[in-house]
Amino acid sequence: MAETAPLTGAAVLVAEHGTGLQVTRVYEGQDEGGFLWWHGPGHRHAGPLRAPRELGPLVPGREAGAGAALLSTGQPHGTGLLHRAAGSVSAAAWLRDPRPQAGRLVAHSLTAAARALRALHGVSLPQGLEPAPPPGLRRLREWAGGTVPLVPAAERLRRHALEVWGGARTARLLDWADDAERPTGVGASAVLLHGWASTGALVPPRSRGRVALLTGQDLGTGRRELDLGWMLGDLVELAWSSPLYRVAHAGAGAPEEEGTVLPSAAVLQQVFLGVYGEGPGGKGPGGEGAGGEGSGDGASGDRTGGGGPVYDPAAVGRCAVLRVVTHMRDFATYCEWSDELLDYLAFTAELIDEEGRRAVPRGVS
Repeated sequence: MAETAPLTGAAVLVAEHGTGLQVTRVYEGQDEGGFLWWHGPGHRHAGPLRAPRELGPLVPGREAGAGAALLSTGQPHGTGLLHRAAGSVSAAAWLRDPRPQAGRLVAHSLTAAARALRALHGVSLPQGLEPAPPPGLRRLREWAGGTVPLVPAAERLRRHALEVWGGARTARLLDWADDAERPTGVGASAVLLHGWASTGALVPPRSRGRVALLTGQDLGTGRRELDLGWMLGDLVELAWSSPLYRVAHAGAGAPEEEGTVLPSAAVLQQVFLGVYGEGPGGKGPGGEGAGGEGSGDGASGDRTGGGGPVYDPAAVGRCAVLRVVTHMRDFATYCEWSDELLDYLAFTAELIDEEGRRAVPRGVS
């Protein structure tokens, strides 16, 4: 299939969007039901989208566990990857819906995503496997470090970043990226990573079926906190940029409040990180009670239990910053310049200074 060719057979295109990095097309499958999601390369992406050959087979399928999202690595189809899902709209799109039931659907999907990521991070990596940072992390390091040629908008953003951040903040970012790729510290180890865990990759079912978490080309290895911070950074950015969620934050709505209040981004963060810390079967690490207990200051050490470390809240916060900065960098690279990027630079300077602590809600760290 050529990059722009439609699917053959009884499939109807229902949505299409994209950037210079990636094109997404959603089809309704007439034969087997459900929806087909095709991810292909944008006009600034070199080569086809494929799951890394050594990592794709390691991803758990339907055996990820009860209540877990289906981790879909897709099937090669033309220059892209084809996924099957029970919905046609991502959780990111549902987050723009002001109805409380949309927020509850996202909360349910985040719960499923947390369980799927916990299963993914529990996969044993083959001995001797070389470090494989996800593509997003590599793009961030190349941009921040100035090690590759940049398109004009990305180069302009980097110049402004050096003026607003200064060299010290940039160096901290690069240090955090190095640690995310090659974890250090007590209990830190490299795990199999989704690589772009986000509400845009999360697909709730339209009515019945399983939540899907789409991946493939973004798979990598590194700190588990990179996946956690990537999802939480998505929500941190939402709370800052969306008037809808600034209002929800003021009301501090929770999904269990009789469905009358839109859940705030902080509540969604709690849902996601709290479920991840529970571990398999709703238990803590090793099945010995809930993980994630602690002082709740978002900056303490690894959360540990009978089965070993769960996550380091400080590293989660730093990885959330990496995610917001990568999104900013990608926008400049694949969507051209916008003066809104100057606001992002001021926002990310604050995030760097606080080491992303707002990404880790009190009570779950």
